[in-house]
Amino acid sequence: MKVLFLDRVNPYLRENLLRSGWDVADDLYSTHAELLDKLSGVDGLVIRSRVPLDKTLLDRARDLKFIARAGAGMENIDVEHATRLGVKCIHAPEGNRDAVAEHALGMLLCLMNKLNLVDREVRQGVWKREENRGHELLGRTVGVIGYGNMGMAFARRLSGFSVLTYAYDKYRKDYADEHAIGVNMDAMFNEAEVVSLHVPLATDTHHLVNDAFLARFQNPVYLINTSRGKVVDTAALIRGLESGKVLGACLDVLEYERTSFEGLDQTEMPEPMRYLINSPKVLLSPHIAGWTYESDLKIASVLHGRIMESFG
Repeated sequence: MKVLFLDRVNPYLRENLLRSGWDVADDLYSTHAELLDKLSGVDGLVIRSRVPLDKTLLDRARDLKFIARAGAGMENIDVEHATRLGVKCIHAPEGNRDAVAEHALGMLLCLMNKLNLVDREVRQGVWKREENRGHELLGRTVGVIGYGNMGMAFARRLSGFSVLTYAYDKYRKDYADEHAIGVNMDAMFNEAEVVSLHVPLATDTHHLVNDAFLARFQNPVYLINTSRGKVVDTAALIRGLESGKVLGACLDVLEYERTSFEGLDQTEMPEPMRYLINSPKVLLSPHIAGWTYESDLKIASVLHGRIMESFG
């Protein structure tokens, strides 16, 4: 089998494919157009998000048998067309679910207790106690939207905080477990005080969080997004922050990320992004929730196992 790596992945995957006698090569810089003539004879592609594997590219990869995505989201792959061509699409959501869950919880606790603000103040010699009273998570109702690998891992982390955890997942049935009560969205809107998003980016989740969505919550909410930036309409989020409907937002992903997730377009910073940067109610991180040393190895290990299970 000839496997072409289009992105950097933990060496574990490469080393174990080589150990099995497979032909492994790298192409970390070719553009989408340049790759069109480089896929003949390639049996497998390993990617993160650098290049979209769309119909045009897939039709040129006539020998392709599998695509291995080092991560959870598959929106960068035309999975439907790949399936029609008989190409198996593999991903590794188990690999970074624990990292995402810990990051989401860490961001929430940091924001509720103003740790990001007070750390900077103390370093500057500012000592404010009354002004920096925090809020406790204890006793709150937390809504988890999307109850797959990431959502379930987050609910497990919450189980030690004496919160009531609600879960909703439109793609699954009978998903409630010992860590969360399965509810419909009406219950989520009526009772949730914290909302954490763990959904894929698809047509029906693009701008899922918009003005109408936020208006339906009966309580002011903290919002956490570690899924995909375009799930949240940033302008609507800002209106929610200004009105008090949203108490604070923890955003590991942003609507303005490049499609490769490797940065923001600095040439034209939109006004909503400037607002987020300057708001003390917002905590930001650069799409690193699932980006730990441990998850890097786990993802490679899961992918290797799945590849060998199907093609070894």
